[in-house]
Amino acid sequence: MLAGQHTATAGAKLLTEQHRWSSKGGMAAKLRPLQSALQDISADVVIIGGGPAAHAAAVYLGRAELEPILFEGWMANGIAPGGQLTTTTYVENFPGFPEPILGGDLCDRFRQQSLTYGTKIYTETVTKLDLLGGSPFKMWTDSKAITANAVIIATGAAAKRLKIPGTDEETGFWNKGISACAVCDGSSPLFRNQPVGVIGGGDSAMEEAGFLARYASKVYVIHRFDYLEASKVMQKRARANPKIEIVWHHEVLEAYGKEDDDCLGGVVLRDNQTGEVRKLPLSGLFFAIGHAPATKFLGGQLELDEYGYIVTAPDSTATSIKGVFAAGDVQDRKWRQAITAAGSGCMAALEVERYLAEKENPGSRSFDDGGEVAPGANWGSSSTAAAGPSGQQVAVAS
Repeated sequence: MLAGQHTATAGAKLLTEQHRWSSKGGMAAKLRPLQSALQDISADVVIIGGGPAAHAAAVYLGRAELEPILFEGWMANGIAPGGQLTTTTYVENFPGFPEPILGGDLCDRFRQQSLTYGTKIYTETVTKLDLLGGSPFKMWTDSKAITANAVIIATGAAAKRLKIPGTDEETGFWNKGISACAVCDGSSPLFRNQPVGVIGGGDSAMEEAGFLARYASKVYVIHRFDYLEASKVMQKRARANPKIEIVWHHEVLEAYGKEDDDCLGGVVLRDNQTGEVRKLPLSGLFFAIGHAPATKFLGGQLELDEYGYIVTAPDSTATSIKGVFAAGDVQDRKWRQAITAAGSGCMAALEVERYLAEKENPGSRSFDDGGEVAPGANWGSSSTAAAGPSGQQVAVAS
């Protein structure tokens, strides 16, 4: 826990008690001074998240001189500030980097760019929000009480991982042959012309296996059942690929390393029907058992889909509450790429800018092509002026 958070947490708990006993004058009077334990701050827009979606939004809003505040979280959803990119090694598919760049280094550049254009960043986790009351919205961390006229939620989604010995970051082979994103890591030299495994039996597993088959010598789909949950078309595609072999009714017991280095060497499998245990040599292992969007902290205030992702209006980042927007993997169950997350962060920033402009000047709206405006998205002019890092005005076409 960060220094000072013990005090802040204690203060937050006592504030809860104050609210509970507010009808009892004497108790409320005694507890009222403890409100000072939380620092009150406010902003036009608050961004919750620390990945490419959050920072793309921050850069656009900073250049528009809206002075956004960003809460990047501290091990929120079990991931370091920066999001899932911090859990990968080399990134080769983000435009602008002809040479591979480490995921952590790319996150550092995102963060520095946000700071350059005036974003104030707090390494704290937003634990509670009040969105139903409308703008200005309220939210809390362990040490701060925040109000904002608009909110962008970009908290991402974490790949689900089985707790199998040898697959963790500290003592296992995570990022040393084990991953949860074939599209991100599958083309690495580590896996080229080598046998790899995919854990799962749904559409995601079939898609990952198909992608890996382009590079690997063999792809084993390891599934604990004797049937697949994937759609028929995805099953047919996987079974028709000569490089893909489905290992029925097996589960991975543990991962082990190579004798000559610290990378993955294979996995130990158990047949769920016979109990037989055997080793399967692999250079790569990919989890493909779904993702968990970081939406629990919302407390059911926003509309979510059946998988827990935030629902946004078509062609928009607007959520079910006006003034609240969602960007990145927290609302994207399909693509889940750093570049698509950054794109939606840009969209959210532009929608927030226009929402705030309309909020300040009701009725001022222009949309040149006459198209429909998405719910919650209040469009302004087709271009705006923004300040560069040295203060000069730069025209930004939207």
